[in-house]
Amino acid sequence: MQNPVVEGVATFADELAAIRRDIHAHPEMGMEEHRTSALVAAKLREWGVDVTEGVGKLGVVGTIKGTRPGQRAIGLRADMDALQIAEQTGKPWASTTPGVMHACGHDGHTTMLLGAARWLSRHRDFAGTVHLIFQPAEEGRGGAKAMLEDGLFERFPCDAIYGLHNKPTIPAGHFATRKGPTLAAADRFSVTFRGTGGHGGSTPHLATDITIVQAHFVLALQTIVGRNVPALDSAVLSVGSINGGSALSPNVMPAELVITGTSRSYSPRIRDLLERRIGELAQGFAAAHGCTAEVEYRRGVPATVNHAEQTDVAAAVATGLAGAANVNLNLTPVTGAEDFSLMLEARPGNFMFIGGGTGPEGSSANLHTPHFDFNDEIIPLGVAYWVGLVEHELGLQKD
Repeated sequence: MQNPVVEGVATFADELAAIRRDIHAHPEMGMEEHRTSALVAAKLREWGVDVTEGVGKLGVVGTIKGTRPGQRAIGLRADMDALQIAEQTGKPWASTTPGVMHACGHDGHTTMLLGAARWLSRHRDFAGTVHLIFQPAEEGRGGAKAMLEDGLFERFPCDAIYGLHNKPTIPAGHFATRKGPTLAAADRFSVTFRGTGGHGGSTPHLATDITIVQAHFVLALQTIVGRNVPALDSAVLSVGSINGGSALSPNVMPAELVITGTSRSYSPRIRDLLERRIGELAQGFAAAHGCTAEVEYRRGVPATVNHAEQTDVAAAVATGLAGAANVNLNLTPVTGAEDFSLMLEARPGNFMFIGGGTGPEGSSANLHTPHFDFNDEIIPLGVAYWVGLVEHELGLQKD
């Protein structure tokens, strides 16, 4: 049986799709979402929602209070920023900003939460408060941190917080989540090896050779995952760049060489282990060859860890919309990262994936690629998911 919210949203789905495509055509990088934030605030006000702008610089929070008495409050969060990728979709609503596009679907996330705002502003028969959190700068520019430091949950108290992200590798109409660690902590490391440098042709024996040090180090990095991380735990270590010397001077042994990379993990224990072992290996190989090493380990966002109670709520809502066969409650943890994790450290909640795949096997161009475009057909289902959470958490009365 069709869901009444899905049916109701279908009557203004074209308007929501137009909003989504307008946002898509005008993408903005993190902490630069001036136009998007203004659009969100204007739409919320148009629908009679109380609006607070400038939370964490460019964040917008819409607040809807129910007509029935109740002290409980929940937060629903969407992200608004784009990526530095040149779009190649060829769509009429393709990016008009060179080198920037909505390659992760944040335009769709924003639109689905706007759709929920419109619906809930007209269906307030619930007990408590809903805070609609439109976050800037999810893609590595600190948007969640900025909102939290600006007193997000002190100014807009939430007993639970929920997030929703499209996933084009599963069919439209499907959902996926899990309890516990769901996305990884994302960290960066940088190792600078220093030696004497020297003439690689006439006097290499008088030099300390940092190229040999880096070769041993890069190979040994993978022994951390293979021999230090327990077999039933997970971690990723990858080198992203190696820079030293000059292609114009192949007979010169470099005096300095820099290696950078990324690490991913799901628990604080493994995160600490990775940081410690990277430093130990760098220092050990450098010392063995008469060189020095300077190690910097920069922690990014922590792992996204879903709370059990709120995941049960999210699962019940998704199952009610899509049927148990179309809801995966044992999603394989993803090694990508999400700064929603910071909100989950501050409040209990859940991060859910909604399928957006449209291809013959239920998938389409993946996230962070120049060919990705959000599937507008799932907007009503996403809106119904948000409304369903309000129904479960705050007792929204069904029409």
